[in-house]
Amino acid sequence: MAEKIATREAYGNALAEFGEKYDFVVLDADLAAATKTGVFKKKFPERFFDCGIAEGNMMSVAAGLAAAGKVPFASTFAMFAAGRAFEQIRNSIGYPHLNVKIGATHAGITVGEDGATHQCLEDIATMRSIPGMTIINPADAVEARAAVEAAILHNGPVYLRFGRLAVPVIYDKESYKFELGKGIKMTDGTDVTIVATGIMVDMALTAAELLKAEGISARVVNIHTIKPLDKEIIIDSAKATGAIVVAEEHNVIGGLGSAVTEAVCEACPVPVTRVGIEDQFGRSGKVPPLLELYGLTPANIVAKAKAAIALKK
Repeated sequence: MAEKIATREAYGNALAEFGEKYDFVVLDADLAAATKTGVFKKKFPERFFDCGIAEGNMMSVAAGLAAAGKVPFASTFAMFAAGRAFEQIRNSIGYPHLNVKIGATHAGITVGEDGATHQCLEDIATMRSIPGMTIINPADAVEARAAVEAAILHNGPVYLRFGRLAVPVIYDKESYKFELGKGIKMTDGTDVTIVATGIMVDMALTAAELLKAEGISARVVNIHTIKPLDKEIIIDSAKATGAIVVAEEHNVIGGLGSAVTEAVCEACPVPVTRVGIEDQFGRSGKVPPLLELYGLTPANIVAKAKAAIALKK
């Protein structure tokens, strides 16, 4: 059975690891124990700043540090980053295109018992709307670590999306190569393409095996960088398989599914179905039942894949 590690854990460990190699600072909004930036704080206390429960102010501080030549990571829960601090991210970071990295943890429905107010299902949509914003949503701990380094090396604002839930480790740390803006073909297939991001990548791989057992050949593509989107791998997959299902732990409106649909409609129209939160808020509960309730399961990916295939002309 695969080892399970939360991507927020990998985020904190990566900050501490790369703090020895790169010169950056970390800001948090009184959540260092939860976002795991406390690991960096313990190792580099002089490079850590707790801004208190004032997320908008923290983003403005990060903007000021970036304008002064520093590379800041501003961390808090996704709901407070993309939600509460949206104006500051848009106007103080996005508009001047400053080199700020936003570490947004506890994203998606898998925050579980924290409930609807904290289950951020809209952050990809809001961050996609900011010109020049790079968005990364890693599938596992290995990819999360690599994404942190890629964000450090990238000049410009980056939104990094991490989860609370421990999820299976898919990749091998020694052989994995992260390339910003490039999707990864996990498996090849001829009947349908499953485009997935974040925790849904592991489920997509399971769904592909279930489809294979029924004689359906599914290609699986991991899109870790949602913006800029790797349109090439999406269009190539559309041409090769003629049908796509997109799986994400996010509202079906405005997220990866919307981005993929836009790309396909412009260049190679094929049927696209989506697995995600169907324009609803979340609710408090244990994670497994929540995933079942909202259809974030391999079984639903299989059903939506069959629906996409059935729409082929």
